Amino acid sequence: MRPLSLKSVLTLTLGGVLAVSSLYVALADDDADDDATAPQSRERITLPHRLPAVVNATYNQECGACHLAYQPELLPPTAWAQLLTTEALQQHYGDDASLSEALLTEIRAFLGVNTAAIAAPSDAGAAQPSATLANSLPRITTSQAFQRKHDEIPLAWVTENPEVGSFSQCNACHRKAAEGDYNERWIDIPGHGVWDD
Repeated sequence: MRPLSLKSVLTLTLGGVLAVSSLYVALADDDADDDATAPQSRERITLPHRLPAVVNATYNQECGACHLAYQPELLPPTAWAQLLTTEALQQHYGDDASLSEALLTEIRAFLGVNTAAIAAPSDAGAAQPSATLANSLPRITTSQAFQRKHDEIPLAWVTENPEVGSFSQCNACHRKAAEGDYNERWIDIPGHGVWDD
């Protein structure tokens, strides 16, 4: 069996990212009084109010140095595989986030990445231009479910807010994001206060 090309891995990963992030955001229960294990509807899988805190020191240090060390559950392993290729890290959303192979191996293992799913550079075909690859990386913030959960937040409160800057900066407003708690009761938008839906 021939290894998947980088384009195939990227396509599969993006689809998985959108599916899992859509489920998480759509299913997270915002009401403190509701039972976190109660089914939301027939179409939805119930996820907990709270995700486990990230406990891997290497992942926290390397990824958490620039942004929130997102919980592994926020993306499927195929999305993490897409993000953790050498090429993707060199063009990580416009930054060079290159890591040594030893660090990559540890972080991939922590995030549940099947290393066989990561195409070798020779299998990737023609290299994508930097802008194309950077724009094709998985983004939790582009999922329909994420956008539905944040549709009441005025864009300016985030993108024009120097203390936030982007919806990808979860911990700027979700005070307990690092602990894995994204419940609305812990939202405090800098300059605008506690969120009251």
